[in-house]
Amino acid sequence: MRIIGGINKGRNLVGLGKGDLSAHLRPTSDRVRESIFNLIIGGRFGNKLENCYTLDLFAGTGALGLEALSRGAKSVVFIDNGQHAIQLLRKNISICEVENKAKVIRADATKKLPALCKDIFDLVFIDPPYGKGLGQQALKILEKCELLNKETLIILEEGQQINAIKSFSIHDCRRYGGSYAHFLTPNML
Repeated sequence: MRIIGGINKGRNLVGLGKGDLSAHLRPTSDRVRESIFNLIIGGRFGNKLENCYTLDLFAGTGALGLEALSRGAKSVVFIDNGQHAIQLLRKNISICEVENKAKVIRADATKKLPALCKDIFDLVFIDPPYGKGLGQQALKILEKCELLNKETLIILEEGQQINAIKSFSIHDCRRYGGSYAHFLTPNML
């Protein structure tokens, strides 16, 4: 697992090793991450990376958020509930030398989120364990926390295609093997 593009391109991240089976860690593969980032910066959604505030829910190893920082994001708040994931995440932040741009919070993204920051997030990654509806639960929490605006781009990875999510518009869905990346924005008045 490595950073695909930007200032940290080619840096190897700490892998899972034996991992923590109860944590259900499943990092987004390099190939899928590259495809997702090509779509983010490819013009369809505007460049959502340059100086953006990013939120990485179910962060795991932090590969998605660290890729965003490497490609120009201003800061990333990483949230995960697993002790093993938090340890890996802190090591990977150190490897990429982005401690001043990263905040790590141990919390359950399907419950009330702690006070994160005063800023609205421009980009949100949601990459939960598949097949449990956790991504949809996290979207409901995000909606209540008022951390999004109508232009916030949300990338939700899931093990199956989702056709509708209340209060959100799905603009694209791409299949990568057994993963589906959904590109969403909030429906706001």
